[in-house]
Amino acid sequence: MANWSKVLTARDSGERLTSQGQIVSVSSRLKRSAIKLDPEQQFQTIIGFGGAFTEAAAYTLSRMSPEKRDEAIRSYFDPEHGLGYTIGRVHIHSCDFALENYTYVEDHDTELNSFDISRDRKWVLPLIHDAVKTAGQDITMLASPWSPPAWMKTNGEMNNGGQLKPEFRDAWALYYTKFIKAYREEGVPIWGITVQNEPAAVQTWDSCIYSGEEERDFVRDYLGPTMHREGLADVNILIWDHNRDLMVERASAVLSDPEAAKYVWGTGFHWYVSEEFENVGKVHDLFPDKHLLFTEGCKEGGAKFGSWTNGEHYGRNMIGDLNQWTEGYLDWNLILDETGGPNHVNNLCDAPIIADTKTNTLHYNISYYYIGHFSKYIIPGAVRIGVNSGNAVLGTTAFRNPDGSIAAVVMNETDEQQAFSLVLGTEGVSEVLPAHSIATYIIK
Repeated sequence: MANWSKVLTARDSGERLTSQGQIVSVSSRLKRSAIKLDPEQQFQTIIGFGGAFTEAAAYTLSRMSPEKRDEAIRSYFDPEHGLGYTIGRVHIHSCDFALENYTYVEDHDTELNSFDISRDRKWVLPLIHDAVKTAGQDITMLASPWSPPAWMKTNGEMNNGGQLKPEFRDAWALYYTKFIKAYREEGVPIWGITVQNEPAAVQTWDSCIYSGEEERDFVRDYLGPTMHREGLADVNILIWDHNRDLMVERASAVLSDPEAAKYVWGTGFHWYVSEEFENVGKVHDLFPDKHLLFTEGCKEGGAKFGSWTNGEHYGRNMIGDLNQWTEGYLDWNLILDETGGPNHVNNLCDAPIIADTKTNTLHYNISYYYIGHFSKYIIPGAVRIGVNSGNAVLGTTAFRNPDGSIAAVVMNETDEQQAFSLVLGTEGVSEVLPAHSIATYIIK
């Protein structure tokens, strides 16, 4: 018989990623609505879970005591006592969660001879280094630009959309490679880049518009060839990096051209606007040799202390996307301050850990615990397995880890407790999940 154990987070009884110890399995002839795990059915392999090393996050932690800063880093990256994060995202010069607009070059330096990332050495790079130390391994890093420098754009500013001027496509493609090489020199290997954060949105902050055809042509004729020429063919290129609603159209526009597709690892996507999980699966079905990565999500509107529905939003989206071939999950800011900032255009958001810089206190939001039900127990290299559920109310996803153990996440968003059985082969457990709770079952 296998060893079954359980970890629970529940709204009304106070459990927060609390071990329930071992649970006794019985024969699989269980009467309750059965969730059957099928390890013979195998799907995608997991890269990992993590969040973004924004300037806002790194700056906020620099304003906390060294002890609190260390605690926050451990809470995410410690493989045993934290969430076991193994992937991260960084912005190529400024994004909205920076203290201001900035770039790494002087204006009109088309040769990029002035390229200098020294600003990142102040807050962002020290945070990455400390996270790597805590994780005990390199972090799989994704880098994304929010906007080219103002002088490369049609609107002459980094904010408010605009487009890349055609005459600067070569220089802008080279800019990514300069960034990757500069970070490598700092001991931070970049695993992948996205072409452009949210290329379909004119934002009041750093933003730049690409149509599907423009993104295709930039990858095919500039970014892909430049990465290869600069010896960076091993760095993955992701397209889209925007919402699920239009991801099928964007993937089709770029990946239908084999000369562009040969440079592209896969499609990145965000959760704003809609929960059309089926679109994620459609992209997989259309381009099964390409990959899918969730590259950003957060709850907007400032810090929301203790919001249970925010936690459930994470759980529901993670289950929905993982069940549609998503290979990793990147939350947005790792840390924000008590306002949900800093943000240079006041686009305040929530984060799983809020650092109150006035009182030197860390607040752990419910989203922190919900993410942990996945990130702590689904290890990089885990393969998603089949789930045949006779329960329409509970959300479920399950993975076989590299060590052979199985982690199954079951979530109850309803106001009622839910009885069910979880079955693996000839054995199973009879369970009741409290209202508004999430559980991870580990079977060894």
